[in-house]
Amino acid sequence: MRTLFAGRRKWLTAGAIGAVLVAAAGGTALATPGDTGVRAASAGDRTQEVRNAIQGGSARNVVLFIGDGMGQSEITSARNYSRGAAGRLAMDELPLTGDYTTYAVEKGNPAKPDYVTDSAASGTGWATGTKSYNGAISVDAYGNPVPTILELAKRAGLRTGDVTTAEVQDATPAVLGSHVVSRDCKGPDETSKLCPANAKENGGAGSIAEQLVQTRPDVLLGGGAKYFAQNAKAGKYAGKPVLEQAKAAGYQVARTAADLAAAKPGKPLLGLFADGNLPVNWTGPLAKTGGTAPSRCTPNPDLPATQPKLADQTRKALQLLDDRRSDKGFFLQVEGASIDKQDHAADPCGQIGEVVDFDAAIAAGMAFARSHADTLVLVTADHGHTSQIIGNGTASPGETATLVTNEGANMTLNYATAMPGQSMDHTGTQVRIAGYGPQAANIVGLTNQTDVFGTLKRALRLR
Repeated sequence: MRTLFAGRRKWLTAGAIGAVLVAAAGGTALATPGDTGVRAASAGDRTQEVRNAIQGGSARNVVLFIGDGMGQSEITSARNYSRGAAGRLAMDELPLTGDYTTYAVEKGNPAKPDYVTDSAASGTGWATGTKSYNGAISVDAYGNPVPTILELAKRAGLRTGDVTTAEVQDATPAVLGSHVVSRDCKGPDETSKLCPANAKENGGAGSIAEQLVQTRPDVLLGGGAKYFAQNAKAGKYAGKPVLEQAKAAGYQVARTAADLAAAKPGKPLLGLFADGNLPVNWTGPLAKTGGTAPSRCTPNPDLPATQPKLADQTRKALQLLDDRRSDKGFFLQVEGASIDKQDHAADPCGQIGEVVDFDAAIAAGMAFARSHADTLVLVTADHGHTSQIIGNGTASPGETATLVTNEGANMTLNYATAMPGQSMDHTGTQVRIAGYGPQAANIVGLTNQTDVFGTLKRALRLR
């Protein structure tokens, strides 16, 4: 175990040892709804370990993990449920941690903060280093396009990847390779109505789907096939589905886990594993006014067997992007998107299952980084969200649900940032950021979301 946790004293159950070994060997998950997998917290003097974790210089590769809506409460509830109160998730093992502020700004007034961000403005922050308004996709507060970290990496000759469990046109993946004034302009049809200045027929760069193809990341994986089925309105591919434009750009297209596994290097890869967002991993009772009876989470029966896990997508992306024949490395962003979406729905099992799935992807990324010392890994969230762990039996005006954790204890989650039955809202709290590898020390303490852009640029020596 020393190769995974050098300098750290651990007490592991048999289940936890198995889970860690599976993760290190490239397994698909760190936990299931019934996995006990409790691992104790570290103890002792960690001074030297932290010193050893601080590395300057540059990185050949960068992997940025974004848990959408994954505030500290979302992390804690997933840890409690799947690993135990004294346990640790894979994301907890990154040696350097801090927090960053997430606020957006008002449209047309970049000097005035909007304290609760959405995923579009927050993604624009780390992707471009520029604060913008809610709904903005890599444009500034006035709607002007701003270069992204992925575009700069491509310009420098690095390979690039963009992986998500949402539609690839959703805000977090979209900010890396497109510039539109509204996050809703995912396909040509929506763009003509909502973002006419960005529409192809009006001389713009096109919808998010069209622009992603034009930016051409080497690996683009997620859902959103329905937007690739829309026809372009103007230009060389007018009247043809956006997917035809992608194929003309050289993309091999994967629709299933088997297609993903069979993808070969040498051509860019477009994975479209659902028409919309990918189905979630776990299911259970929704929170409701007055609470629920204590219950367990179960695997989602509607999850297609053909859908690849996020960890599988991550490993494949790393395999395709890591070309040691080249002197250039890569930039990869991986998003666990539906933590946020299930928080909005006040669905604790859906939310926790997505954190656990995301954590398995982080384990895959860290296994790669530990064998490639020139790799920077950052793990963070785009904003906080609504769920809070409250005392069992606490009377709340919000919607609550009680889960029985893998330790056999009850845990009650409360959702109260909207009226019952409505979509729950984000919060304006600072969120965790953790790092491993060259330049990771720059995330320690309290930073701003836009500071991540500078850390990524320095690590990859981009201009």
